[in-house]
Amino acid sequence: MSYRITVLGTGYLGATHAACLAELGYEVLGVDTDPAKVAALTEGRVPFFEPELEPLLRKNVEAGRLRFTTSYDEAAEFGDVHFICVGTPQRDGEYAADMSYVDAAVEALVPRLTKPALIVGESTVPVGTAARLADKIAELTPQGVPVELAWSPEFTREGFAVEEFFRPDRLVFGVRSEHAERVLREVFAPVIKSGTPVVVSDYATAELVKAAANSFLATKISYINAMAELCDASGADVTILADALGYDTRIGRQFLNAGVGYGGGCLPKDLRAFMARAGELGAEEALTFLREVDAINLRRRQKVVDVAAEMLDNQWVGKRVAVLGAAFKANTDDIRDSPALNVAGRIHLHGAMVSVYDPKANENARRSFPTLRYADSVMDACRGAHVVLHLTAWQEFRELDPGKLGEVVAERKVIDGQNCLDRPTWRAAGWTYRGLGRR
Repeated sequence: MSYRITVLGTGYLGATHAACLAELGYEVLGVDTDPAKVAALTEGRVPFFEPELEPLLRKNVEAGRLRFTTSYDEAAEFGDVHFICVGTPQRDGEYAADMSYVDAAVEALVPRLTKPALIVGESTVPVGTAARLADKIAELTPQGVPVELAWSPEFTREGFAVEEFFRPDRLVFGVRSEHAERVLREVFAPVIKSGTPVVVSDYATAELVKAAANSFLATKISYINAMAELCDASGADVTILADALGYDTRIGRQFLNAGVGYGGGCLPKDLRAFMARAGELGAEEALTFLREVDAINLRRRQKVVDVAAEMLDNQWVGKRVAVLGAAFKANTDDIRDSPALNVAGRIHLHGAMVSVYDPKANENARRSFPTLRYADSVMDACRGAHVVLHLTAWQEFRELDPGKLGEVVAERKVIDGQNCLDRPTWRAAGWTYRGLGRR
């Protein structure tokens, strides 16, 4: 059967999901309550940066396979399978996730349904949400219309979203019936055919897979950053330590990169929501270690500030500091919970003159942190700088010529907050190089 698909929510996850499903050959309708976002997507413009996505989206819009609307009436009439891809941000003043957007999408769609439908949750949610929503759907569905819920969490990494949609590590289907499983297998048949494993589970397990995966990755990052603190204290080198650990097949090298820590719109809030939900379930002690994972991560930001202060002899006023990076990681313009901007803001409050440059995130950063100065190039950002902070691992920064850069700075001092610059090359060019957790 050739299903027609709607995607509810056209932010980072939804827009990517809609374009990729259309590329698989489906007729897809993206739904959002923001008319400006719908207008931009209809014109083939993606309102954020993600490699490969805009050409893919434009191609499928022009082919007529992909449309966007603000109308839930149109969505209900159009779709056979409805993917929920709205955000679940952290609640203000709490660790718990804000489920209002998920609830609103369900409440807007379900009463309008007039034909059989499968609703598929993709958003990251606290365990127990799917069961609650299944009850809500049963209450809201018009009589005689068969509507079912499945939960299939997404594992998209910003900067690699398109690639990972077509070649994911796994697909997880949380279902209550063979019918729901069959529909999901048919929808994702081209992806499954390429060799992607499928894990079929109940709702709760499917929800926990995403929360557990993100928490494990956060723990791995914070673990190597804790080792970096120990390396600083003992004179060891954390990059060599990480390489040695990575050869152990039980551990692996991925995510063992010490530095300024993680940020973004997923790991920090998902980690905290996981802890909050464990407390609600009476299992708080099972995840108390995640509080230290979170604390280690936040300490890394202050560590960069402390190292910068040391390199400037604790004299901030009148000093120029260049910050290379504003996005929370390379290959995105996402500045949510960005370690780079957090560090830049802290140094600015100390009285230094801070100049920020990012290849893609300058405009987003300027809107959120207008008091900082934003440069149009690396050279502009570093001109007259007394210390350069490398905080987002863009390839452009990795490939910098330290000799040429040294011609425009006031002092050749660099802090490698990502531990990925070539230390011998920078030192040979006369720079004082400081990594985090490195001799």
